[in-house]
Amino acid sequence: MKKISYLIIALLIAAAPSQAQLLWKVSGKGLTHPSYLFGSHHLAKLSIIDSIKGLKPAFESTKQVIGEIDMKDMMSPQVMTEMQKKMIMGGDSTLLKIFTPEESQKIDKCIQEYIPGATLAMVQKLRPAALTNQLTVVMMAKQLGGFNMQEQLDSYFQKEARAKGKNVLAFETMNQQLDILFNDTPIKRQAELLLCLIDNIKEMSQQALQLTAYYNHQKLDAMYQLSQKKDGNRCDSYQTEEDALIKNRNNNWMKTIPSMIKENSSFIVVGALHLAGPEGLIAQLKKAGYTVTAVK
Repeated sequence: MKKISYLIIALLIAAAPSQAQLLWKVSGKGLTHPSYLFGSHHLAKLSIIDSIKGLKPAFESTKQVIGEIDMKDMMSPQVMTEMQKKMIMGGDSTLLKIFTPEESQKIDKCIQEYIPGATLAMVQKLRPAALTNQLTVVMMAKQLGGFNMQEQLDSYFQKEARAKGKNVLAFETMNQQLDILFNDTPIKRQAELLLCLIDNIKEMSQQALQLTAYYNHQKLDAMYQLSQKKDGNRCDSYQTEEDALIKNRNNNWMKTIPSMIKENSSFIVVGALHLAGPEGLIAQLKKAGYTVTAVK
């Protein structure tokens, strides 16, 4: 089993030991004002903001906030409708038809344990990845205690930016993220990953808690190393799946980041795992000629 599930990473979604930091300053290469990279984590509490040195001054000094998506779009009726469509299987396909009776019974038991009042029959039109995502979120909310999905770092900084009259930009649309999560992976593979979660739910829960603990201690390198560990079985994510979540998106973002930070000083908020590793934004910006330093 891979030490952290494919969708748990999406919720963040070999690094040098010096990367034990979440906030990075980007300067040089003709920039008149520095920009900043901040690694977020969807399961982190907002209170972590007070423990990160230099975070508030960095945010205040920039003119715009750039996120993975524009979080206010999540409340749009059109986006909500599109989200529901992408989470549902087409035609007469159902989860009950995909899985054997024994597998269905196992899935049903897990649903009832983590989503009181729900059954497999009630959610059988969901894509397997959509159910995996829901189970992962409720599992982690239960483990973390006091976790509030309505209070996320990404949303917080965008809301604060708008309140202060700053621009808010996004690298992707909500539809693009939904396709990555629910549509780009074949249904058969989605089903396999759902069973992997259910068969190893306690282990994955503990690993996700470890990932969150590393985040709270700003151990970016440890988060990256944990995300890369594999056990050599079907539960390990494929390289193409990892690339779709991290590498390919980083590469796409790097096509626009230089012009964005040249035009305006920017506070860039993306999942922490997008910063780390040889293909992370920190390494790519350094390779592009920028000076990237940890804010301490």
